[in-house]
Amino acid sequence: MSKKDAERAKNMFSLGLLSWMYQRPTDGVERFLRTKFAARPEIADANVRAFRAGWNYGETTESFAVTYEVSPAPLPAGSYRQITGNTALAYGLIAAGQRSGLPVLLGGYPITPASDILHELSKHKSFGVITLQVEDEIAGIGASLGAAYGGALGVTTTSGPGVALKSETIGLAVMLELPLVVIDVQRGGPSTGLPTKTEQADLLQAMHGRNGECPVPILAPATPGECFDMALEAARIALTYRTPVMLLSDGALAGGSEPWRIPAAADLPDLSVRFADQPNATDGSGDFWPYARDPETLAREWAVPGTPGLEHRIGGLEKAESTGEISYDSDNHDRMVRIRHARVAGVTVPDVEVDDPSGSARVLALGWGSSYGPIGAACRRVRNLGWPVAQAHLRYLNPFPANLADVLSRYDTVVVPEMNLGQLAMLLRAAYLVDVVSHTKVAGVSFKAEELQDVLVGAVKGECYDDR
Repeated sequence: MSKKDAERAKNMFSLGLLSWMYQRPTDGVERFLRTKFAARPEIADANVRAFRAGWNYGETTESFAVTYEVSPAPLPAGSYRQITGNTALAYGLIAAGQRSGLPVLLGGYPITPASDILHELSKHKSFGVITLQVEDEIAGIGASLGAAYGGALGVTTTSGPGVALKSETIGLAVMLELPLVVIDVQRGGPSTGLPTKTEQADLLQAMHGRNGECPVPILAPATPGECFDMALEAARIALTYRTPVMLLSDGALAGGSEPWRIPAAADLPDLSVRFADQPNATDGSGDFWPYARDPETLAREWAVPGTPGLEHRIGGLEKAESTGEISYDSDNHDRMVRIRHARVAGVTVPDVEVDDPSGSARVLALGWGSSYGPIGAACRRVRNLGWPVAQAHLRYLNPFPANLADVLSRYDTVVVPEMNLGQLAMLLRAAYLVDVVSHTKVAGVSFKAEELQDVLVGAVKGECYDDR
């Protein structure tokens, strides 16, 4: 064996040492190495020897005072794999295409930390996925919206600076009432900011960052694995309600990983859609009215261009109710603005769940996005100290869950940790007139359980103050 090949085996020494330190089984590693290098047994043997040498070094040397044992995770039975947030988002989009029966087109421009989604999707053309790496952010969302007009599931991925550039086209999608998924993997800002650091500071941009009354549903996954589910959910809402949907991930979720239970395809939601196939005018004219609506969802009909008899006009100018003709009538504009608002407000979302083991907590820790892990760990620490505290986490930020007002009213103090200067706290105060306690951090890194533990203990003792 050459010296170069021998050098490559040194990583196995480190793996063997770590396996000893964390009391990990060795049989699986050795089987993997012998299978991986079955065609070159000398390399397999060298790696196995290095692996065993690392284990034996830990066992015989006195350099390490302690070892650790990692107990099996208390997870439901099933097949698992390691997954990052960005990979889970990519797989969720592929699944959405398969379950809807639509091709998926992602138009995007490389931007940290969202680029991995574009990279991953580009590997899966066999699933009807088209990826376009275009010249800028505006072209990316323009291609995605054009694909939606043509009957595809349009998707665009970006981070905070890109959302600013895409805002005009998001507004166009709201006016056109076409399904579009906009994924914002948040990073430190403003401007170029901190491309490789995490933050949750795009919430208000997602909520209000467009001209006029321009509402969109907003979702936020809590864990890397949950990114898969929320990508499917974003597609469901976009397709059902004919609206652009903002999905807010962040840098901590994008690169973070966890064991992910692989779902059975049959268990995934049915996202199939029905395209318009015949004229729908109610005045006997035989015309197609593009803004005739489903009475339950208020979604307009989706007609694929080229369908005979369904010629119609869409665009950014205000449209007449039902007929879709350009309209400058003030009363019509008032009605259309309110309809677009009501369509988003009427999106069905599940109730927020509260984790309150004692049932006697008077303090609620309420978060969103990647703060789920640190908040949960802090709550468990506080409970272990003998203090009751409840936890709830928002995945749906517009509209809020229907039971959120009741949940907030049940607690004397609501602490809202978030990696911005209090954006969710501002929305909660405005919507529910609840004086939540805002705890903020914009250091480019996630919360630590210990710092949130101190905040929650202070809240339980009545010594917690808003840090605005």
